[in-house]
Order: sequence, then structure tokens, then C-alpha cells
Amino acid sequence: MTIKLSTIAQIALTVSDVDTALGFYRDLLGLELLFRAGPNLAFLNADGVRIMLSTPQGAGKVGANSVLYFKVSDIETTHARIVAAGAQSERVPQLAATMPDHELWLSFLRDPDANLLALLEEKRA
Repeated sequence: MTIKLSTIAQIALTVSDVDTALGFYRDLLGLELLFRAGPNLAFLNADGVRIMLSTPQGAGKVGANSVLYFKVSDIETTHARIVAAGAQSERVPQLAATMPDHELWLSFLRDPDANLLALLEEKRA
């Protein structure tokens, strides 16, 4: 039997304070709040992928999470607006790779707990 996984349903993100993280992910980035399960757990919608914000539980560590890549249509403007709203810029938008049908552009930011997140734009020729 061959196992084949293909769809990400949920990504857990460890944060120091769920309310502060909601201020960033919901209020600044515009992700929809799905529900809260107590004071230390919240779930957001990122275009069909659930983002779970929780305080450290088990092996979770604040600021040492996987990188979330958000697809955008205007990376320069989006990056500048998020930084102007208070996020820390880690790397300004720049060309990462040239593909046969598009250019891949990336930029990186930090949330209030120093978790790294990225903006990704596929610029068509």
C-alpha cells in the first residue's frame, strides 16, 4: 500500500500570548478567526488551511516554528503595509528564482514572538 499525502489541513504555531498573536494574524494580516477554545488556543482560516495559535504545550517553543508562506499579488506594497503596521522586516522583497513562466519573489517578516513568516509572489512575464 502506497501512502500519498497531499493537503495540509492545519498548521500549529506556538506563541507566547494568543491575544497578542490574534492582533497580528487576525487584525493586521486579515486572517478570519474561526473559533477560540479557551484563552490559550485560537484557530484562524488561511484560505482553507487552519492556523492554530497556542501557547507552549509539550515540545512547542515560542519563536521556533516552521515558516508560513503567504501568497500575495503585490509583494512590495503588501510587505511595506505590514511593516508600516508594526511588523518587523527580516528581508525586503527580492527575486528568489526565475522559472520558465514566472519569477518567484519572496520577502520575510517577524510576528510579535519573532516567528518567521514569508510573503510569496509569482510574477508572470
